[in-house]
Amino acid sequence: MERVYLDYNATTPIRPEARAAMVASFDIQGNPSSVHAEGRKAKALVERARAQVAAALGAEGADIIFVSSATEAAALACAGRGLACAAVEHEAVSAWCRSELQTDAAGKVQVVDPAATSLQIANSETGILQSLPEGLAVSDLTQGFGKIPLAFNWLGCGMALVSAHKIGGPKGIGALVMRRGTDVVAQLRGGGQEMGWRAGTENLSGIAGFGAAAEAAARDLADGCWDRVEEIRNVLEDALLADADVTISVGKGGLRLPNTISLVTPGWKGETQVMQMDLAGFAVSAGSACSSGKVRPSLVLRAMGFDDEAASSAMRVSISPDVTEEQALRFADVWTKARKRHMARAA
Repeated sequence: MERVYLDYNATTPIRPEARAAMVASFDIQGNPSSVHAEGRKAKALVERARAQVAAALGAEGADIIFVSSATEAAALACAGRGLACAAVEHEAVSAWCRSELQTDAAGKVQVVDPAATSLQIANSETGILQSLPEGLAVSDLTQGFGKIPLAFNWLGCGMALVSAHKIGGPKGIGALVMRRGTDVVAQLRGGGQEMGWRAGTENLSGIAGFGAAAEAAARDLADGCWDRVEEIRNVLEDALLADADVTISVGKGGLRLPNTISLVTPGWKGETQVMQMDLAGFAVSAGSACSSGKVRPSLVLRAMGFDDEAASSAMRVSISPDVTEEQALRFADVWTKARKRHMARAA
């Protein structure tokens, strides 16, 4: 049975460019902190990747701090700052912020004080895009990076979070992007690596893979790759909603990531849908991968005004540039038949 991967927002297959860069890095013996020739060679690789990530993010002149993940970047950016956020934020951010900002039915967050706020650019579950206000303290760019045009230097925020494995890079490497002159309190202290903000010997292969993936992702975006993805997403969405009177596509008609569909079918548990689709050969999600396995209503949908039943009945489909229209429509057919069987049993 051919399996079709429709969970691209959870993690992405590693790009050939990232794999090649990582393999090449294994031949570099030196520690980037060493001053001898081997160390300088390792340091040069780190700095090349830093420049690649900065260029892909439109963050030339900003500080790029390599960390283990966007989760660690969130801790470094938000810890001890007393920032406000909304309940639609990823839990890596809301763990450090006061979840007090309101979200409307369209998924838009009402920002009161940008300088004291963390606000994502795109939601991982619904794909809904936010308008970032000038002077924003922190933005989680993890889901938007590589899928939509953006540049840190014109977003108007002080800090941003990104992760390699969302753009075809390796897992276990991310970055905090900071405007020059911004200060944070180091959470990991020791040898003073990463300009003193993140101690610990650099993950050389991960950093190399991140840099190569960022460069390739920027090239794909410029080539219109995600415009084609959006076309397939729209065809798939129309097929999924055909004759599905009780099903809601969250965020449809508004600004969303080009690859994301969040379907709510009240009474049909999201985890049940995920298991049924998995058995049929399709990988989908009931929400953010980091909250999968937690049997509870979606906090994102609750914040948007959905009740517990509806917020427990969501399925996320997030497609990649590798998904064909034929595969998408085959998924729609399988899901539609499963939905009809469920409705017949529930009647």
